[in-house]
Amino acid sequence: MSTGEQGRGGEQDGAGLLLTHRDIRELADAAGIRPSKQRGQNFVMDPNTVRTIVGRAGVEPGQAVLEVGPGLGSLTLGLLEAQADVVAVELDRGLAELLPLTLRARGVEGERFRLVHADALQVTELPELPRAGEPTMLVANLPYNVATPILLTMLERFDSLRSALVMVQSEVVDRLTAGPGSRTYGGPSVKAAWYGRAVHAGRISRQIFWPVPNVDSALVQLVRHEEPLGSAAEREQVFAVIDAAFAQRRKTLRAALAGWAGTAARAEEILRAAGIDPSARGETLEVEQFRAIAHAAVEQAEGEVGTDGPTGGPAPEDDATGAEG
Repeated sequence: MSTGEQGRGGEQDGAGLLLTHRDIRELADAAGIRPSKQRGQNFVMDPNTVRTIVGRAGVEPGQAVLEVGPGLGSLTLGLLEAQADVVAVELDRGLAELLPLTLRARGVEGERFRLVHADALQVTELPELPRAGEPTMLVANLPYNVATPILLTMLERFDSLRSALVMVQSEVVDRLTAGPGSRTYGGPSVKAAWYGRAVHAGRISRQIFWPVPNVDSALVQLVRHEEPLGSAAEREQVFAVIDAAFAQRRKTLRAALAGWAGTAARAEEILRAAGIDPSARGETLEVEQFRAIAHAAVEQAEGEVGTDGPTGGPAPEDDATGAEG
């Protein structure tokens, strides 16, 4: 395959180990592969963009990196070129079978790569790389239709991941990095903040993809907190509050949390105990305030032995369960 010809997407001499537009089309044609719209597949064709992504991720030689959705291997080869070792999770059978062959043909040593053929949302264990160990960074071009669940699931399940740089739909980046009071602030914003600090890390041209998507793309980078905000059990409690608060985001917290708490009156008791105004809305709260609500609910339940509460079932109804704020 030629790697030194000028082409679409900014290909230039010096692609080296990386795939050019021509390489990608030849690989796909030979294997009978076409990007799947259903699976949100858009393959990166530009070596310069790949190197930009790897550089912004801060990949270091000898580091173990997790990649979800490697596709034809453009980003995989960029990570390997930077002397990282890679665990790649790929759902598509044809792509999963082709990728090891592509890496082998380009001289990549077998011990530097491990492939997991599975749905990323179902993966609960990752293989260790012989030289680099367990992955400490997630770098990926995520399928747009499941980008947020994949990012949050990987952070939840794999504590070894200390940072992530992922390419997703631009609007998703806006949601993940939004702060309280923003119109784009929502459940994903707060859940991302539980794990670490998410920042916008740059925009990506549509023209470097095959096929060209109908949406803009961007990078989001998240660095995990040095110390977790709480245990796994606490995270579940806090996320339940977040989900309830944003399920009806235009309602006051007293009304929005009524189903979660059992009644609106019980929700108000918990909110006041947490120091939160019951007439506030979820979109104004930071992650620590959601933690305070969850803590207050647990303390109230523990103090009401034999009484149903937020964790024990519904209490008697009052007349304000569905009240609008």
